[in-house]
Amino acid sequence: MTDIDRRKAVLLTLLAPFASYTLRAAGEQPQEPQHEMPDMQMPDTENVDWMGDEQIAMLMYPGMTVLDLIGPQSLFGALMGAKIFLVAKSLDPVRSDAGVTITPNATFDTCPRDLSVLFTPGGTDGTLAAAKDPETLAFMVDRGARAKYITSVCSGSLILGAAGLLKGYKATSHWSVRHVLSGFGAIPTDARVVRDRNRVTGAGVTAGLDFGLTMVAELRSRFYAECCQLMSEYNPQPPFNSGSIKTAPARVKADMIQLLAGFTKKAEELAAATKS
Repeated sequence: MTDIDRRKAVLLTLLAPFASYTLRAAGEQPQEPQHEMPDMQMPDTENVDWMGDEQIAMLMYPGMTVLDLIGPQSLFGALMGAKIFLVAKSLDPVRSDAGVTITPNATFDTCPRDLSVLFTPGGTDGTLAAAKDPETLAFMVDRGARAKYITSVCSGSLILGAAGLLKGYKATSHWSVRHVLSGFGAIPTDARVVRDRNRVTGAGVTAGLDFGLTMVAELRSRFYAECCQLMSEYNPQPPFNSGSIKTAPARVKADMIQLLAGFTKKAEELAAATKS
């Protein structure tokens, strides 16, 4: 591959989230994305590690929160040369908690044994079910024993905790269950992204983008991650200041705590049962 070809491939990879995909019904064979090359000058940056060979496994299970998965996946997908495995028990389509259905491309049996990144998204009841499922936990324990990085976003850290992968590590989660991590032997940490050695965890839902950029920088370079950030135009300016339990108005905070009280209690029970 020539330097020009390599730079073109990199640019196409960075543009992948914006490519046109053909919608398909469940069961149909996936089609290749149709990239349209914009009229622009190719970058000529030197000494940049554009290519890699990472193997990234992203757990899927019924009831997962789709943005927990797709936010990080869109950034992992910009890693030129990396292979991403969307892993589930079977190759049957997996329905998220929002009703979006995604088709896996690997199973617990076919997923590579030696991974660069092991990742799990979060959710609510679906996450608790996955954190109790013997097959799911066995998969996480097995791949986690060798993975270079063990990671999660949102309440996905409950699955890591239930699999015994967070003992003695600082970690974060969705605000509603962050404290529950102590029940798994972890050290709950209030931050958008928390790294402790080879454990990297993201807070709730949208923190998956921050997590994804953090991982791209870790796997390649800060420059590569900044290119991804600019191509994604990730420059958040939310219309409200209710995105944190620290800044949300008192009424918003109280109502959301009440709404999630049942989930929080079930998560606490999960941690207690795992400890015993």
